[in-house]
Amino acid sequence: MTISTAKVEKVNSSKHRSKNQKGSLPALSILAQDTSKLALNEKEIFSPIMKRWHPFAAGVAVATLHSCYGNELKQFITGVSELTPDAIEVLRAADKLEKDLVQIAVEDAVDSEDGGKSIIREMPPYEAEAVIANLVKSWIETRVDRLKEWTDRNLQQEVWNPQANKERCAPSAVEVLRIIDETLEAYFLLPIPMHPVLLPELMAGFDRCLQHYILKAKSGCGTRSTYVPSMPALTRCSTGSKFHGVFKKKEKSQITQKRQVGTSNGDNTFGIPQLCVRLNTLQQIRTELGVLEKRILADLENAECTLIYDIANGMGKRFDLSATACVEGIQQLCEAIAYKIIFHNLNHVLWDGLYVGEVYSCRIEPFLEEVEQYLEIISSTVHDRVRTRVITDIMKASFDGFLLVLLAGGPSRAFTQKDSEIIKEDFKLLTDLFWSNGDGLPADLIDKVSTTVKNILPLLGTDTESLIEQFKHLILRSFGSANSKLPLPPTSAQWDPTEPNTILRVLCYRNDEMAAKFLKKTYNLPKKL
Repeated sequence: MTISTAKVEKVNSSKHRSKNQKGSLPALSILAQDTSKLALNEKEIFSPIMKRWHPFAAGVAVATLHSCYGNELKQFITGVSELTPDAIEVLRAADKLEKDLVQIAVEDAVDSEDGGKSIIREMPPYEAEAVIANLVKSWIETRVDRLKEWTDRNLQQEVWNPQANKERCAPSAVEVLRIIDETLEAYFLLPIPMHPVLLPELMAGFDRCLQHYILKAKSGCGTRSTYVPSMPALTRCSTGSKFHGVFKKKEKSQITQKRQVGTSNGDNTFGIPQLCVRLNTLQQIRTELGVLEKRILADLENAECTLIYDIANGMGKRFDLSATACVEGIQQLCEAIAYKIIFHNLNHVLWDGLYVGEVYSCRIEPFLEEVEQYLEIISSTVHDRVRTRVITDIMKASFDGFLLVLLAGGPSRAFTQKDSEIIKEDFKLLTDLFWSNGDGLPADLIDKVSTTVKNILPLLGTDTESLIEQFKHLILRSFGSANSKLPLPPTSAQWDPTEPNTILRVLCYRNDEMAAKFLKKTYNLPKKL
């Protein structure tokens, strides 16, 4: 029997089996297996005889087989447009066949002058692994695109309902994470040898989709600056003036404008409960990222891999973009919730109410009562992993609001030196609310956050003459004494008892004749806006 006759019989036999065995391997996979067996027979049986006529008979034979199978494989690859089990099976079989044939050729030509290079040049590579890789990349791209489209569509329909599930997070996020989990499972079930190599591409696609979701989830929720009102112009008090608990029209319009920003055209998806759901959702995603990463490491350890790969190095398996977006989004939402509650929702009892007119008749109790109601909402709605952070930000916002009332509350407020005791008592009540008899925030945290307020409060009890002297000293130290007129200090980035603008504002709200005359003479400040 000649080599060509044997080859034809083997091929015909393979085709016959592939046609008649339902559910069997693809024809080209069987052909690859049979061709490999034929090559081994050629090497062991025929080549030793044929060497009498050709020194590298086995090499010539396997090069011929390589070419014949290659022609069939090219036609097959031309018709493959997507990743299928049959396509992977054929390509893997082709890759194994090629390695077998090359090995035989190299062994047969080991004693040749060129080490078998001339024979190998006649065997252009099938590049089966490259074809598989391209098909897998296409598979990845398709699924990432589908996830992106699904994410956009469902985000548009998301209402951030706190009652949607027991986790109080968005159903759309739960579904996104489920799709990612199922896609990862499908990926590692693919019978391919390069899971670790192509994994970074899949992870990058997921990472971008999750980052997109997170950015959309926090979009429009506002920040600290969205809700904190702008400070009114400096004024001086009229000695003995009385106010009637109302702002000037100009200040009212500023506050109304702030409310419109916070409510986002009346869309209820930005209410406090809905913001809490958004926050819970980001926390849920952040938690699940860690779960997914551990699952990927386990899958990599179990995956068939022909390459040396450092599973522990973490490269390409981490959700870096989405993890960063989660951290930033959680910070933004915590602040947005806190400052919206204090400066928008409780505007009527803080900015419009606290110490407007007589200090003793407009104290802090109404504000505390409503803050407590919101703290109950937060405690029952927000995920326990971020609950303390939100409450801490509410405390910070309330302290900021308290100082703004004292130092930038507008001409509807005026304080005497004696009022400082009432104000200190009120601030103690405010800190006690967050301490909650030991059931609330830690005392050391409250002390740390309240440091600025505690440093400012003594200024309210300092006599006017001493305040003026402190102010002059700080101005001269900061700006020099070249001019007889004291320069107006810029607005503080942060309140500080050793900073001239802070002391100036205490003087602006000091309800006595000495302060009013000093401000009139030095800066010609008006009594009204």
